[in-house]
Amino acid sequence: MRRLATTTVLCVLVLAVLAPSGAATGAPQQPITVAEVLDHAMPSNLVAAADGSRVAWVLNERGARNVWVAEAPDFVGRRLTSYRWDDGQEIASAQFVGTERVLYVRGGVPNSSGEFPNPATYAEGVGPSEIWAIDVAGGEPQRLATGYQPVVVLDGAALLYLSRGELMWLDLIGNPAADTSDDGVMLPAPAKVLSARGGINAFRLSPDGSRVVFSSPRGTHAYIGVIAVPMNEAPDAAPRHVTWLDPSVDSDFSPVWSPDGSEIAFVRQPARRAVELFTPQRAARPWSIRVASASGGASRVLFTADEGPGSVPGGIGMAYSPHASGGLVWSRDGHIAFAWEKTGWRGLYSIPAAGGEAVPIAVGEFEVETAEITDDGTELLVVSNQGDIDRRHFWRVPMNGAAPAARLTGGSWIEWAPVQVGDGFAWLRSDGTTPAHAVIQPEGADEPFAMAAEAIPAGYPSDRMVQPQAVAVAGADGLEVPAQLFLPADLQPGERRPAVIFFHGGSRRQMLLGFHYSGYYHNAYALSQVFASRGYIALAVNYRSGIGYGLDFREALNYGATGGSEFQDVLGAGLYLRNRDDVDSDRIGLWGGSYGGYLTAMGLSRASHLFAAGVDIHGVHDWNDGIRIFYPGYDPTPDAERLASESSPNASLDTWRSPVLLIHGDDDRNVFFSQTVFLVEALRDREVHVEQLVFPDEVHGFLLHRSWVAAYEATVDFFDRMLGSE
Repeated sequence: MRRLATTTVLCVLVLAVLAPSGAATGAPQQPITVAEVLDHAMPSNLVAAADGSRVAWVLNERGARNVWVAEAPDFVGRRLTSYRWDDGQEIASAQFVGTERVLYVRGGVPNSSGEFPNPATYAEGVGPSEIWAIDVAGGEPQRLATGYQPVVVLDGAALLYLSRGELMWLDLIGNPAADTSDDGVMLPAPAKVLSARGGINAFRLSPDGSRVVFSSPRGTHAYIGVIAVPMNEAPDAAPRHVTWLDPSVDSDFSPVWSPDGSEIAFVRQPARRAVELFTPQRAARPWSIRVASASGGASRVLFTADEGPGSVPGGIGMAYSPHASGGLVWSRDGHIAFAWEKTGWRGLYSIPAAGGEAVPIAVGEFEVETAEITDDGTELLVVSNQGDIDRRHFWRVPMNGAAPAARLTGGSWIEWAPVQVGDGFAWLRSDGTTPAHAVIQPEGADEPFAMAAEAIPAGYPSDRMVQPQAVAVAGADGLEVPAQLFLPADLQPGERRPAVIFFHGGSRRQMLLGFHYSGYYHNAYALSQVFASRGYIALAVNYRSGIGYGLDFREALNYGATGGSEFQDVLGAGLYLRNRDDVDSDRIGLWGGSYGGYLTAMGLSRASHLFAAGVDIHGVHDWNDGIRIFYPGYDPTPDAERLASESSPNASLDTWRSPVLLIHGDDDRNVFFSQTVFLVEALRDREVHVEQLVFPDEVHGFLLHRSWVAAYEATVDFFDRMLGSE
């Protein structure tokens, strides 16, 4: 792989922030409004052209989502598409077609009733997601197909994608037109690759472009299948069929091709009957890596995890590659890298594909979160919290283990989504007072620079923000839990202020010492800054069952539907604030969304004596109902059903006294809207003060910018009235 010069790396480590950092000075400051703090463009989906000549990414510009591009040598970003409205239509899967076009998907997936997201409630409705392409030189985008999860293959000659659950093939070069779009643009004719019972996951085209490997989930088990691509078939060609690779009662997933396309490696998880969602899974019958001939037959075992820690498989985020999937990577020099929690922390290991011993290549008391295979196919760009547990940075890691990992970034930044751009890199980053933005450091550049500085307005209130402090909170049972503390800049000795506590969702999340890499939690971090600017002491708690702190912390005993042990951290956070000299113990509130809404409701229902008010955003209130949205066939044993019920806020509504604001969109695909409906009814029966903010047709992670603004303005107003900010 081409490498940055040593002096360039050092410049990355010491680079100063874009805007001045807020600090507690004791001077009064103008409070930050919700509209101000959300007035920026959130980047995502950063990609690079194969020749390093340009990069593209998606910017959510206050609800109007657009594709941006930046080109060598200056890499000054410009808007490529021209969508203008806060319409709730997402853009995803951006990627280059060759070097001169960018492909993307616009729209959302249907809910269980077949309805597509329409939070703006357009009278004509909205249709399924569509795949579009636009020339880098400009012009109008062209609609290619109705579908999602597209992958440009064969150097831009063709496209693989899903449509209505079927795998499709679209020839992008030389295919005669067979369809006409609404605007009269002639479209090529797609061909069906596969319609498979159970669905199609993790599909990967072979290196020579002749076959596709995929995982087919069947509920209790899953198979790996291979099928030929329908290219240049004669009218009387024999029917194509799937070759199943060593099928069994176990679950096989994450298939990857060998560099020559002759073999396929995949992960096998032994069969297990229990539905293990929102329950701790510290150990199981060990998983294995298996290798099979692409033409079928029995597979051979390359690696089997040890019993105990790491025996439950766990992947990491990876960009598409024929040789990479879910934390399994087959390098060009004959090694297979994989994610494993043997030490109790999610690290990376490597083993020769021909057989041998596994060796650690990125292992320690840190969590590997994502990996991107480099241009030469022998190294990974790895994002982790190594050496900086409440942030993210990235490293270059050789897959053969012959050399140590090389750190490429660091300092006070939070850095993610790195991509190789020729001899340099581009990535996304933020810090404690600077929102997320896209940067690049081309070969020869002394330091990285923003590619679209206008994405953060000149008047953005970074100078009125504070740097959060990393603190530890003792759960009520004594477990130490990490948190971030936001102190008002004008806090004076002897003052007692109201306080609010934030609980993230997931629960597989981690709040950081700065703006988060996820848009949902980027906004949540911003609201903690709003509270601090308004005189509140704000606390964000990384409660047990979250990520970032190892296997035992994530797979906390008795968490979720098996006891709700995270409530101990809710209590601990309240006691931590109550015992601070600068907190008014009668004015402590709590808030959160999704899983954080669940913990908010747990705090209010079980400890109204400690928490004076709460804001519950699309929270779970009954675990048995909450699990069924993910597993419609969930059929627990009587004991499991009873325990899940006892672990829910609904089990302790009779002791709920504190006022609550409930916020929910009624097209939520993650938490049934009925969870809020039934809670309102129950609290009204108990004469608890309930306020509500409902968004018709809005989904779980609000798609409209104005929904975020309205929800957070209502949250601030509610706490101002219930706790008082003065």
